[in-house]
Amino acid sequence: MQIPIHSVADLGLAIRAVRHASGVRLDDLAATASVSKQFTSDVEYGKSTVRLGLVLRLLEELGIQLQVDVPQAASAAFDELRRKGALQSRSRSSDAQP
Repeated sequence: MQIPIHSVADLGLAIRAVRHASGVRLDDLAATASVSKQFTSDVEYGKSTVRLGLVLRLLEELGIQLQVDVPQAASAAFDELRRKGALQSRSRSSDAQP
């Protein structure tokens, strides 16, 4: 099921709904995602200053996929930027090797 997300609060509600439907306790989700119970609660209640990387951990633990609907006109630019980013990260990791 796809749910349009228009705010941090919407995403928090989706996370809380999936957690409840899965029968997972808030503290158990926090522990398995390696985040604090307070952070998990902040996300579920729509705190706007949460760290995206940690939110992605919660989503992954719950099996929620996050997708962005990029306009077709930006598709080629996205692919090019992603390719360049992959090349840069590869060159940085090879520079770090002895």
